Amino acid sequence: MKKIAIIGSGGTGKSTLAKELGQILDLPVYHLDSIYWKSGWIQIEESDFDHVLKSLIVEDMWIIDGNYQRTMDMRFNEADTIIYLDYPTYISLYRVIKRRVKYHGKTRPDMGVGCNEKIDLEFIKWILNYRKNKRPKYLEKLSNLNDDKTVHIFKAPIELKAYLTQLKKESFINI
Repeated sequence: MKKIAIIGSGGTGKSTLAKELGQILDLPVYHLDSIYWKSGWIQIEESDFDHVLKSLIVEDMWIIDGNYQRTMDMRFNEADTIIYLDYPTYISLYRVIKRRVKYHGKTRPDMGVGCNEKIDLEFIKWILNYRKNKRPKYLEKLSNLNDDKTVHIFKAPIELKAYLTQLKKESFINI
């Protein structure tokens, strides 16, 4: 695993997973939210976003977390591993609220500078409708990938925890 794309609904833990995998595998980590959002929650121009993303995916090693469906194929084409956190909606909502409390008045480490943590109605609606609106498209996209891609779909945090525990053991043995 040298190029890993991580996707999933808001609140599933994509950025946390990216950071942990980066430490286990000694790979650079890039959070798409920190690229896409400028201070004050201003969106970067699409062409600028694409330029930055294209410069990242040609690197030899990376972990990139985030959905951004418009550029998903670009990442999937270059990735050797795709991880989909396919958790129930209640987990996403709980974690988003927990994150909002934890980072009240602050910017999360995986966000652009000056983008203090917030929850708005649009984001809550996105999470509530994710399984109906986004999930089928993502599952179809994953099922149509070439055989040279490794795809992991985790349905619960306990599955991911077991995977990470095994990965840590394997990484330790390979040192």
